[in-house]
Amino acid sequence: MKMSRMGARPEKMAPKDAETINHKLLVQAGFVRQLMAGVYTYLPFGLRVLRNIEKIIREEMDAIGGEEILMPMLHPAEIWKKTGGWDSVDILFKLTSRTDRDYALGSSQEEVVTPTMKEFIRSYRDLPRMPYHIQWKFRDELRSKSGIMRGREFLMKDMYSFHLDQADFDRFYEIAKSAYLKVFSRMGLDAKVTEASGGDFSEKISYEFEVLTDAGEVNILYCDSCEFCANVDDLSNYKEGDKCPKCGKSKLKPSVAAEVGNVFDLGQKYSKAFDMKVANDKGEMIYPIMGCYGIGITRTMGVIVEKFHDDKGIIWPKNIAPFMVHLIDIKQNDKALEIYQLLQAKGIEVLWDDRDINVGVKFSDADLIGCPWRLVVSEKSMSTNEIEVKARQNDEPEMMNVESFINSLKSD
Repeated sequence: MKMSRMGARPEKMAPKDAETINHKLLVQAGFVRQLMAGVYTYLPFGLRVLRNIEKIIREEMDAIGGEEILMPMLHPAEIWKKTGGWDSVDILFKLTSRTDRDYALGSSQEEVVTPTMKEFIRSYRDLPRMPYHIQWKFRDELRSKSGIMRGREFLMKDMYSFHLDQADFDRFYEIAKSAYLKVFSRMGLDAKVTEASGGDFSEKISYEFEVLTDAGEVNILYCDSCEFCANVDDLSNYKEGDKCPKCGKSKLKPSVAAEVGNVFDLGQKYSKAFDMKVANDKGEMIYPIMGCYGIGITRTMGVIVEKFHDDKGIIWPKNIAPFMVHLIDIKQNDKALEIYQLLQAKGIEVLWDDRDINVGVKFSDADLIGCPWRLVVSEKSMSTNEIEVKARQNDEPEMMNVESFINSLKSD
């Protein structure tokens, strides 16, 4: 992509109303624009990051047997009334049509996926099933804040699993848990599996995937010696300094964290609400056990910015960066075009700052945008075929042959 052809570009100043780092940097660097509180337009840079996050999630959900579908955002009120959610879910956006029919904008999809899968799951032979989708959600937040980390409109991956019994759900939960940890690890995040309440979805204990960050909204207690972690805003059983209830080796430490994913044991709440029965191996009709697994995609993007930045701008992890390479030519010449085309031919995503502007602005914009590698083509490059190479997180560049740089990316 050539920056001279882009409509959205980095700004010199951050937005004055930005309260969080992700809001400040994503707007200033040209990734998003805020339409109103909690609602954003994702510009070309931002959309590329979202698509890269989606790609990782799809690969890991497909690997554990997920089947991708796409469910609607507009829901008839009747399905929410069947589960009691119409009156009990206070963040539900409701609207009335010209024909006086009531609808809801989807905040979750249990009410849609259950009657849908009821058509296809008839017996134990059809279980387990794990449909998932990636879609925009709507929640009537009283105060939408924290940039894209808490929106009224946000992109999310939901997966729902259907099981013959509790044992099979418990078996699959461990599989899903491992897949979730792999998803976040591939994004450069160390997520902790955290006990929490089930909220509107379940009376049972649920599990959140939390990332430690000062921009988080959740108070947690965690153990240094094992994976135990608890959301203390929902659970009063633990306090700072207690011995870890799982390993007993260390005392629980407090921290602030941001939720990036969750899983709920839904039990038979929704299968009973929609009278979804299946035949077990004895011919008895039973209600399947359901599970729900969510990852906030736009929210995760915001958390990543909060975790990976410096005073110059964003530092994107390689797997989700909008481009792998930010190419800068000090003086516009054919050598820069040659390198740009070579990188593209090798399948390396590259952003070329071909603008006829001050080179200092090009350097500062490159730091602000935060691609993993910055390449600078100078007059010396014309004769030596060497370019200045600098990793975003490093201070000092080095001179390197173009082909050597490409080979280093392939072996990384």
